[in-house]
Amino acid sequence: MTHQDPLTRSRLDLNRRHFFSRSSAGLGSIALSSLLSRDLIAEDIIARAGLIAPKAKRVIYLFQSGAPSQIDLFDYKPELRNQFDKDLPDSIRKGQRLTGMTSGQARFPTAPSIFEFKQHGQSGAWISELMPHLATVADKLCFIKSMYTEAINHDPAITFFQTGSQIAGRPSVGAWLSYGLGNENEDLPAFVAMTSTGTGRPGGQPLYDRLWGSGFLPTTHQGVKLRGVGDAVLYLKDPDGIGRELRRRMLDDIAEINEQKLDDFGDPEIATRIAQYELAFRMQMSVPELTDLSSEPESTFDAYGPESKNRGTYANNCILARRLAESGVRFVQLFHMGWDQHKSLPKQIKGQCYDTDQATAALINDLDARGMLDETLVIWGGEFGRTVYGQGTLTDTNYGRDHHPRCFTIFMAGGGIKPGITHGSTDDFSYNIAEHPVHVHDLHATMLNQLGIDHEQLTYRFQGRYYRLTDVHGRVVKEILA
Repeated sequence: MTHQDPLTRSRLDLNRRHFFSRSSAGLGSIALSSLLSRDLIAEDIIARAGLIAPKAKRVIYLFQSGAPSQIDLFDYKPELRNQFDKDLPDSIRKGQRLTGMTSGQARFPTAPSIFEFKQHGQSGAWISELMPHLATVADKLCFIKSMYTEAINHDPAITFFQTGSQIAGRPSVGAWLSYGLGNENEDLPAFVAMTSTGTGRPGGQPLYDRLWGSGFLPTTHQGVKLRGVGDAVLYLKDPDGIGRELRRRMLDDIAEINEQKLDDFGDPEIATRIAQYELAFRMQMSVPELTDLSSEPESTFDAYGPESKNRGTYANNCILARRLAESGVRFVQLFHMGWDQHKSLPKQIKGQCYDTDQATAALINDLDARGMLDETLVIWGGEFGRTVYGQGTLTDTNYGRDHHPRCFTIFMAGGGIKPGITHGSTDDFSYNIAEHPVHVHDLHATMLNQLGIDHEQLTYRFQGRYYRLTDVHGRVVKEILA
């Protein structure tokens, strides 16, 4: 092998990178046009998303982090009153796995809910006294009482709901939608996430930025987090002494350099960087206007509840979610922490319901009144359910519940979903599914279907194989479609 001087070797390496980036990835100008253009090429969208007639334009996902107790909120089991403190029958538990928090218990005493339930609306939906405002919109809701998942601990379970995999690193739901459908408003991201802390259990399970990340998709598709304190978006403001005109000239110069590098290497992350610089520049104007609620009438705050004027609360985030939906953001996700109630559940769950009940009902009514509910899919639920057996000390007024992935309840509204119905059911102990099981992959497939996407066609090639949100599983739950 002949010796080459460093300059010649560098040039050859550059040519190799140039060739392989062009031939294997097919990026360059294609990536730049797809990332910078407001309207993506129609053929490209159809090819990767398998577009079908959409029923919804957007999603607002109200994720209740920590896992709400279905037994105390929606899955009414009156017969359990006669089973108080009796051991859960082996015929019901069937040797199913337990978490390390209760596997060492000497017994598994049945803990009926202490809360009253009533039927509401023409649908006759059973809803706990803890959710009086939600009860008023019962006929707009579709309850799925037969959800199940594979993960039994919080982080893999939340990751599973967000990405379709228990292992971190896959694209989140919102990132898949951004990739598949593009952006509707060039001044805002396609995917926005917000977090809030529950008053029921302020020190709940932590959340991680990767839950709204883009995984192996180009990072232009990752969610943008709106913060509840300080600047709504970090690093959006210009430094002191930098005016808008100067910032524009700086970005133009940086874009010119980046475009040269993109032409040389075809790296999609360079195209992403160009796109994100431009989006950040536009967001300097759009985000402050969007997050300024001073133009909202007092009736809005009355409807969303006493905490709705306080930044960073669930209620305040619900108002922002409606404003984001109005502005064309495709996927808005609220994460509300504090539902992990292994002890003192009756006290803690009251705080969580205080946080979320009125604001959730107000959001659904608000969207409906503005003619937006039909084209907005609203989803409410956590990562799994809670056990019927008590954890820790069980008394007439106090108990805790462990994680339960075998069955739990979520609800949906709008977006072409049948209103006023209940799908699926559980056994008398709310421990096993009795009929119509719905897996996490099925939920994802149904959500994508309502947005006009065939979940089997929305794919991305990474490390030699094609990935999708639903992996190799998932079916559309046609029984709940309007």
